Amino acid sequence: MADTEVGPQEEKEKPKKPINLLRGWPSPHLLPTTQLAAAAAAALADPAVSVAALSYGLDPGFQPLREELARWLSDMYGDYPGSSGGGGIKADEIAITGGASQSLACLLQSFTDPGYTRAIWLVAPCYFMACPIFEDAGFRGRLRAVPEDEWGVDLEALEKALTEEEARKGWENHPFKSPYPDRKLYRHVIYLVATCANPSGKTLSLARRKGLVHLARKHDALIISDDVYDFLQWPVTTTTTPSAVPSPLPKLLPLLSQIDASLYPPPSKHNQSQERKEKRFSHAISNASFSKLVGPGIRTGWIHGTPDSAYGFSQTGSNRSGGAASQFAAAVVWRMLSGGELEGYLDRVVRPALRGRHRVMLDVARRVLAPMGVGVWGGNGVGGAGVAGEEKEEEMFGGYFVWLTLPVGLDAAVVADRAREEEALVVAPGGLFEVAGDEETARFPRNVRLSFSWEDEEDLVEGVERLGRVLRRILDGTERKGGAGKGTVEADVADFK
Repeated sequence: MADTEVGPQEEKEKPKKPINLLRGWPSPHLLPTTQLAAAAAAALADPAVSVAALSYGLDPGFQPLREELARWLSDMYGDYPGSSGGGGIKADEIAITGGASQSLACLLQSFTDPGYTRAIWLVAPCYFMACPIFEDAGFRGRLRAVPEDEWGVDLEALEKALTEEEARKGWENHPFKSPYPDRKLYRHVIYLVATCANPSGKTLSLARRKGLVHLARKHDALIISDDVYDFLQWPVTTTTTPSAVPSPLPKLLPLLSQIDASLYPPPSKHNQSQERKEKRFSHAISNASFSKLVGPGIRTGWIHGTPDSAYGFSQTGSNRSGGAASQFAAAVVWRMLSGGELEGYLDRVVRPALRGRHRVMLDVARRVLAPMGVGVWGGNGVGGAGVAGEEKEEEMFGGYFVWLTLPVGLDAAVVADRAREEEALVVAPGGLFEVAGDEETARFPRNVRLSFSWEDEEDLVEGVERLGRVLRRILDGTERKGGAGKGTVEADVADFK
């Protein structure tokens, strides 16, 4: 009996390799496993380190890492005028955390109260997985969207909304918590990603940062900025830079927490009370993490604020029980950071790779998608910090994502569904990034987020080309027969991070 030949139709229906342009994880190729192994071995071999690393930690966290972070952050962000009393960031302004999500929950436990805090303001499009954390803290139904403009958070819209909220009648001020003397409650929380926002990629200018801090101090708001992409930035060029070329990080724009600290003394009017007259609580907290720098499984991060805010955070009940989170991981990261291995790895491996992946995705998106009327966001032109905190003209970009705007008439949710069914391609429709419970204020039905951090470069190209085929079929009013075959993948909640 003759061998059965595979016909053209059967060949077309061969399952496609799944491609995930939704997942916001670092590529396995970029995880510093060798450096981590060496750092862990060194930490365990030294009893002066290993005993502390394997014991219950101090409430503010592993002290050597706090001190090393203070040095590193001072080098990276510079000495913002008036901040920290001069001389850069100090160790007592830092508390070690179990990563940005865990620290967000702890901040809400310590500094908010559903009976006192009126609303949570999220810059939209937002990192939507923050919404359940706010809801679990008692704020379901009180999440409010604040739209972005080309330069990030719209300050005029935010101030108008804050003023209207405070003028609203019927508010019953009955706090459940008594955080004093080590902590305070805030009337409002403002949540955003100030640098390389997820998903839009926008970075707040220095002027916009100053305006936001002044607004928070005026309305007794706590800004929580997820500063997880600050060290993953690079200059944008029109030519492809080989991934082997190191990519040192320029001086960065100041943290919102640095700008806030520069305004002390005097403390904000909302800090002045008899019971805490000596306290200076932040109106801006930098919430940062090693998840994108070392690996998500390391579950270690830090916050930066005034010394009183950092200490107040450390007194969160769930933090004090057992001491600061991730004690052993903090010791390992400290060895990597203090020995220069982490900074060198970011310079030589991580940033060059992300810069190359971003360039590849931009090039194929502009070649394939732009001719169909798709807007491809390339950045808002905000550079690193120059002399005296002024911004450079050089355009910077960073993070993990490219934000697309589809032509009028196309629905991103439909596009995402068809991409999954027809092309085994997972992308993130804009509706995912609307604020839970306040979707009407800022909707994104025509937006799509693409991640360039997870898949290899050839799959980034293939993925965008597949998306282009889906868009072409929708625009032409045609269907693809047969679907993607058994290679079709379902998006899981873990893919959304």
